[in-house]
Amino acid sequence: MTSPSAGTLPDGTPAPTRRVESEAVYLAFAGGALGALYGLIVALVTATLTLTDENPFALWAALGAAVVAAVASTVGYWRARGRPGQEWRRTLAPWKFTVNTISVVIVHTALAFLATYALYRVLGLGFIGLPVIPFWAVVLMAVTLGLSTYIVYLSASSMTTQRMSSLLMAFIVIGTLTAMVTTPDPEWWKVHFSHLGSFDALSSWVFNGTLIAGGLLVTTFAVYIANDMDQRVEAGVLTNPRGARVVPVLFVVMGIMLACVGIFPVDVNLALHNISASGMAAMFIVLLVSGPTLLRGMPRSYFVASWSFFAATIASVILFIPAVGYFSLTAFEIIVFALIFGWIAVFIRFLEASGRTD
Repeated sequence: MTSPSAGTLPDGTPAPTRRVESEAVYLAFAGGALGALYGLIVALVTATLTLTDENPFALWAALGAAVVAAVASTVGYWRARGRPGQEWRRTLAPWKFTVNTISVVIVHTALAFLATYALYRVLGLGFIGLPVIPFWAVVLMAVTLGLSTYIVYLSASSMTTQRMSSLLMAFIVIGTLTAMVTTPDPEWWKVHFSHLGSFDALSSWVFNGTLIAGGLLVTTFAVYIANDMDQRVEAGVLTNPRGARVVPVLFVVMGIMLACVGIFPVDVNLALHNISASGMAAMFIVLLVSGPTLLRGMPRSYFVASWSFFAATIASVILFIPAVGYFSLTAFEIIVFALIFGWIAVFIRFLEASGRTD
């Protein structure tokens, strides 16, 4: 049994250096001080703050967390390009590095907002109607913004392919669940999954925004995959150099299609919405079927898992077709969606494992 090296965490991602940890702590203090001032202003400006109902503290806290997360992720991701193992990012074209930075910042900002909002809304269920006096507004805002700054800075400073994969999964799941529980139509599931994005309400903005930002993150994800695959080709692990060029392109197309699903909701343009969703599914199938050729050299167990995902996808299609009709459209969409992102997580873990010697 091997143990992780001193420079990595148990999941294989780089451990923060002392410099990064120190910067995160100092930024957290700054974020906490800003939060205290922000909490005092909110408490003085608003007539009444409560954990639930009218003028909820959750919304104000989520907005503050989103702002500091945007700043912390921008600074952290920008400064991390000089860290060991991240030097390759300096060779990227300026526009590509800018797009990558924007996607990382958007996802961290959205996650900070959603996580903070959900946390205080849940807390509010235990303290229904409890007023938040100025003292607690200052304390809670200081803690919330300080912790948000610390966590986000460390995350953005240690960005790897595997960490970005986890970030993508968390973002998609949290964003989708938030849209589900806040939608104005509690029976949305009787229509179809994309029905969540068809309302003139915050829930639809969350749903469509999650798809757009998630698609942007997948395109950034492709840049990291390209770098990892190039390294595996140079090391002789992957024996088809063409795969290192084709697979990232397929991921970029998948990301664009995912973003277009959110850009064109079903109530705006049904044809483009369906084309985008079908295009995303098509790229997924191509990546699965072409795996033995493009990813030659990956562990045999990866291909077993990959073909299992393919079989599950085909089985879902069969169970959905009108002749069988076992799955509803909503169930079918959710299952295929889960299979796509589940396979991405498996692919990244195997790609990471293929470059290790233990």
